[in-house]
Amino acid sequence: MSYNYFTVSASQQRGGLWAGLFSKVSQGVNLMIISASYKTDIPAFYGKWFMNRLRAGYCKVLDSYGKKIYRADLRPEMVDGFVFWTKNIHPFLQELPTIREMGYPFYVQYTINNYPRALESAVIDADKAIDGARQIALQFGSNAVVWRYDTIIFSSITRPEYHLSNFQNLCQKMSGIVNEVVVSFAQTYQKTTRNMNLAAQEFNFTWEDPDNETKLQLTKTLAGIAAGYNIQLTVCAQPEYIVPGVQEAHCIDIHRLSSIAGRQIFAELKGSRAKCACYMSRDIGEYDTCPHGCVYCYAVENQQSALEKFKRHNPESEFLLEPAQDIPYEEVEQPD
Repeated sequence: MSYNYFTVSASQQRGGLWAGLFSKVSQGVNLMIISASYKTDIPAFYGKWFMNRLRAGYCKVLDSYGKKIYRADLRPEMVDGFVFWTKNIHPFLQELPTIREMGYPFYVQYTINNYPRALESAVIDADKAIDGARQIALQFGSNAVVWRYDTIIFSSITRPEYHLSNFQNLCQKMSGIVNEVVVSFAQTYQKTTRNMNLAAQEFNFTWEDPDNETKLQLTKTLAGIAAGYNIQLTVCAQPEYIVPGVQEAHCIDIHRLSSIAGRQIFAELKGSRAKCACYMSRDIGEYDTCPHGCVYCYAVENQQSALEKFKRHNPESEFLLEPAQDIPYEEVEQPD
């Protein structure tokens, strides 16, 4: 399937549109794609902070090891674009035109699963989420929103037949809004296994991590359903499940962002983890700060702690979450 991505001719590359960018590249200035954020839901919960930092021209982020603070330059001339990640764009919709007017291209990775409350306790209704995706597409085009059906959970309340029916229903509603749907299967990290087990005990369901053949068969079927609605199915960071008709997901995608920006964006193909096919970006979020209550989430170790951190959040701060004051941090311009 063609995404109608933007391509750059040699004459365009030699033209004035590119002079500023190529000048920065030749001078060794690194423009950056900013991810906001696969660690938390900035559009749903931290939009005011983001807009404050955008106007300030920078934010500060504590690295994942809790040892360094880096300053992320958010000035338009230093940012190639933003990739937003959310399950609820509505609190942030009014900010998107402002972000575009400030000169930033962007697109939204939008997760809509329509799962039972036992798995997603505080996520908005799927129809409301779809309405948000529709509004993005109407204002900024279908390239500006990517649907994620992610993570796929096999359980007694979300059996394969549930996914087939649920996915087809969502595809029907998302048809004409998006051109891509990203899927992945649950990663059984220690914290996600613990949180899934706790939820299973509380809500009286069972879950499993089935064999690869079960996942491959579901992927093939979902891809066929999506294709029937002119939506390309891609797989995130799990190339073992790529089958005919399925493509590798580039969740941070220079081609999609270039088509939106109207200029060629350059970045190294450098994912954030093993098997990740994303292009290089800087993420400005913080782990354990999303209060959506998704028990399968890799980014939240403890839901109660995430909720408490959300309540402590100060939208006027340089940080999404203020670090502890009694630790001697090293402050750097960019993370290693």
